[in-house]
Amino acid sequence: MTLSLNPRAEALAISGIRQFFNQLVDYPDAINLTIGQPDFPTPEAVKKAGMEAIAANKTSYSHNAGLIELRQEVAAFFGDTYGLSYNPQTEIIITNGASEGLDSLLRTMIEEGDEVIIPAPCYTGYVPLVELNGGKAILLDTSDTGLVPDPERLEAAITNKTKAVLFNFPSNPTGVSLNKEETDALVKVLKNHEVFIISDEIYSENVFEGQHFSFACYEEIKDRTFLVHGLSKSHSMTGWRMGFLLGPEEYMQHVLKVHQYNTVCASLPSQHAAIEALQNNRFVPNEMNDAYKTRRDYVYGKLVEMGFDVVKPTGAFYIFPSIEKFGLSSFDFATRLLKEGGVAAVPGSAFTKYGEGFLRISYAYAMPTLEQAMERMAEWLKTVQVTERG
Repeated sequence: MTLSLNPRAEALAISGIRQFFNQLVDYPDAINLTIGQPDFPTPEAVKKAGMEAIAANKTSYSHNAGLIELRQEVAAFFGDTYGLSYNPQTEIIITNGASEGLDSLLRTMIEEGDEVIIPAPCYTGYVPLVELNGGKAILLDTSDTGLVPDPERLEAAITNKTKAVLFNFPSNPTGVSLNKEETDALVKVLKNHEVFIISDEIYSENVFEGQHFSFACYEEIKDRTFLVHGLSKSHSMTGWRMGFLLGPEEYMQHVLKVHQYNTVCASLPSQHAAIEALQNNRFVPNEMNDAYKTRRDYVYGKLVEMGFDVVKPTGAFYIFPSIEKFGLSSFDFATRLLKEGGVAAVPGSAFTKYGEGFLRISYAYAMPTLEQAMERMAEWLKTVQVTERG
């Protein structure tokens, strides 16, 4: 007798990122450029705050929404940085990473058959979460618009089944940010439709040029906009699992119930570490960004030298060159690059069908690693025939 499982769960696939990362065990000499994880240590003061919390036996449950002291710090951070006003009592939930925050939000929001529009290529976790909750992901192609959503296409994609639009800028996998004019144009469309806006801005502190424009800053849509954020990228705290979810009280009271049954509360020592991060270590992302910008400029320059067509990223720590001219699928290109060239990157097809023809390279690695990887890639490309059309 075989017991049945949820077919939606059975249909899930391991993300393309992890598929290539997991192959590295068979290629121990390969250089890994697959994972989007800062190579910096968590700041010493932040680690100390977490250790002191453990030593002081601050290891129990907190309020389901998180420590009020931390929620106050989150409110202060977004107020100081972006001029946003959120009530720490009712409009902020501390989550186990941004991923759990997004999951709890989608569980609360999606009804069977609801559509969620997602600009693509997009992060590998979005479509599965929508589908697992009974929704349908509607992909908004940005592969031929400079990796930026086109407002007219967005307008055309919205139907009476649309429940939400999910943005992620700066973007994983593309590294592209939105400027004010681009954000204004999208908001001009959104304000005329009764849909939720979910903005995953986990990379907002990793912007190298200009400034970040949050969808939550627009009063005309703020009453239905949710902001997904956290400290994983900004403070190199991926394993601490510290996420923030901010949104209108009217809806957040229900998200809190789902979060409660999902995870009870976020880790208490991590919450104390997060207080230190937001109180006294807001400067940390700027220090990291100096290194990321140097790395980005180096990798971008080398890819251009190799003949890649590539949009120069302005945020996060990814670059997304086109490989179309080489006449290989992104999966075959990445596989050969790993096996023959000794460099592991992620095929663009891992980020939906609109990522086909691209390759994601993470430059969240030290310069010596990137230099060696680019040298290997340049040598390997000499064995690959260019079959560019036209």
